[in-house]
Amino acid sequence: MTVGGKSIFTGMNAADAVLGPILSSSTPDRTALLCGEREISYRALDEMAARAGNALRALGCGVGDRVLVLMDDRPEFFFAYFGAMKIGAAPVAVNLRLAAKDLRYIIDDSACRAVIVDGEFQAVCREAISGMAAPPLLILGTTSREGFPGLIELMNAQPATLASVLLQPDDMALWMYSSGTTGAPKAVVHAQKSIPTLDRYLGPVYGVGAEDRVFCSSKLFFAFALGHVLAALRLGAAVVLYTGWPSAEAIAETIERYRPQVVFSVPTLYRAMLEADLAGTAAFRAVRHYISAGEHLPETLFHRWQAATGRPILEGIGSTEAFIMFLGNRPDDVKAGSVGKPLPATEVKLVAEDGSLITGADTPGVLYVRSDSLAKGYWHQDEKTAAAFQDGFYCTGDVFIRDAEGYYWHQGRNDDMLKLSGQWVSPVEIEHHVLTNPKVSQAAVVGVEDEAGLVRLALCLVPIDPEQDRALLQEELTALLTARLSIYKCPRRFVFLDDLPKSPTGKTQRFKLRQIAVSRLDVSA
Repeated sequence: MTVGGKSIFTGMNAADAVLGPILSSSTPDRTALLCGEREISYRALDEMAARAGNALRALGCGVGDRVLVLMDDRPEFFFAYFGAMKIGAAPVAVNLRLAAKDLRYIIDDSACRAVIVDGEFQAVCREAISGMAAPPLLILGTTSREGFPGLIELMNAQPATLASVLLQPDDMALWMYSSGTTGAPKAVVHAQKSIPTLDRYLGPVYGVGAEDRVFCSSKLFFAFALGHVLAALRLGAAVVLYTGWPSAEAIAETIERYRPQVVFSVPTLYRAMLEADLAGTAAFRAVRHYISAGEHLPETLFHRWQAATGRPILEGIGSTEAFIMFLGNRPDDVKAGSVGKPLPATEVKLVAEDGSLITGADTPGVLYVRSDSLAKGYWHQDEKTAAAFQDGFYCTGDVFIRDAEGYYWHQGRNDDMLKLSGQWVSPVEIEHHVLTNPKVSQAAVVGVEDEAGLVRLALCLVPIDPEQDRALLQEELTALLTARLSIYKCPRRFVFLDDLPKSPTGKTQRFKLRQIAVSRLDVSA
């Protein structure tokens, strides 16, 4: 608002921050969402979000209320999500693979007013709220059933216009729950002011614009997907949605069908598409950029993908607390095996175990990040918020090395680092060398205690060929590691597996690997 020639701030709304740039342009009928046979324009998306917001308000939802969204990746997800934003509520995208007890934890922790749920997840949701004295309102994602209201039916009875509630920059915009790898999931609260900053590198660094199609294979409850999708919509791109749990075949089919210019995926799926011989087609070669995060991208996988597609995978790393990536390789500045350099409008620092600032190269330290998209903190967890968010920085808990050229190399979680004979060992460093052997598909190193209570290294690995001569492969890997690494970094214990245990988010579960290693190994050896 302008008064007396001066601009006066009157408030902001996250939904407007995402959709507003295109709605106020000359092309509001540009395609926003592609899903199956459906094409949804920016204008239609805004109108459907308005209907959803009006419906939620009619049901009693309002400013500050949490609205859980347990919906698959399809346009209705965004109708509900942006509709909640418009009325000042905080949408919370929920992991679609949660068990009832885990969903109950989130319902209790968030004190949500409503849960919008797809029919296929209705049973687990009903189990989760069973026995609650004051359960949240359960809204089905499509039509009403068994006494529960249906979102689409409610929307059809509402007007397609809605003035968004204007909020202050520090007011909550949305929540995401951390994956809970270090304990119970934490509610990460993001503020209104974060949303307009999400496109700070997607356009300038990766060249995404209004003529592009962007596809994220990860589900929308992941920050990696949600943050980049919101950024792509701010830039006017068309976002491709895949409904269902992603597989190599499904992701390849989606790329073949929609020909996206930019693809976001994870190493597990990149590897699976290579192993299924799906990545060598013209559609894959036409993709401008492949971007990866969520887990470490082995250098061998980087080279195999580039050979198959003619394109490098640009690895980066982010977190739920940062919303999007803070480090990343760039199209014109790539170093295989690294996670690149700080992205625009991002400040990082490495801190040693004693709290001192690391300024030299090749010295491991915990990474701290400062950017405009950092979360406000954790809901009702003041001690954890104070520990993680310090002086404007977020402590990632991840250990990195910065090389002499300024590239960062992820060494794993701080609590994954192993101390052997008084010296710190990074499992990631060992795994990197193991994966250079073409006979190995996956590898992870964990520490197990021997009879004397000393930590010893165990290499858990998955051969590409299940019939592989294990004794011969163990000899090859022992020779490779002893030739490349200090002797104390060379595992003497090997555990062969059919697959590595993974969390619902696709990350290797090292605590389970430790249990498996202890059960399989003679720790007195």
